[in-house]
Amino acid sequence: MSMKIEEALNKIRKFHRRYRRIPSYQEMCKLLDYSSKQGVARLVEKLVKSGFLEKDNKGRLSLKRTFLPLPLLSTIKAGYPEPAEEQLIDTMTFDDYLVDNPEDSYLLKVTGDSMINANIQENDVVIVDKKKRPREGDVVVGFIDNEFTLKYLQKKNGKICLVPANPKYPTIYPKNSLTIEGVVVSIIRKYR
Repeated sequence: MSMKIEEALNKIRKFHRRYRRIPSYQEMCKLLDYSSKQGVARLVEKLVKSGFLEKDNKGRLSLKRTFLPLPLLSTIKAGYPEPAEEQLIDTMTFDDYLVDNPEDSYLLKVTGDSMINANIQENDVVIVDKKKRPREGDVVVGFIDNEFTLKYLQKKNGKICLVPANPKYPTIYPKNSLTIEGVVVSIIRKYR
């Protein structure tokens, strides 16, 4: 996907999150700095073909969802059992629940076991927000000495380091460089 299309999609997603609808072609002209609706129409067709937008049989646009809305029926105790009533509380999508900033987020599949004691396991998928400001104690995607890793961001003896959540692995201090590429905001795990 070209940078221009990605930027346009991010702006459309931000508009959608704020107003809960897709902008009109006229609004897209202003939002995306296009001079004509014809240019917007070409962009929309690219986004539809790429699978980012959907067009219904009346030509109305919608963002293509990663997950379908599911019914949120009730709450459930993880302590002592109690009688339950099944009632529809709401509907929700995992897109809205797991991802606060979709335009600034990406997914990574986890390999290895260095974060096992943080309950991040092999084959989990982490959702990373690349714009979230990292704080000490956050699980981050670090680019350290030209290699990527998933670790806790810590400060030890006045030095920034990346700390595993498994005692078999060492704390990593940068020899040359450390860049934080994003903060883990959610974990997705599929059981069986």
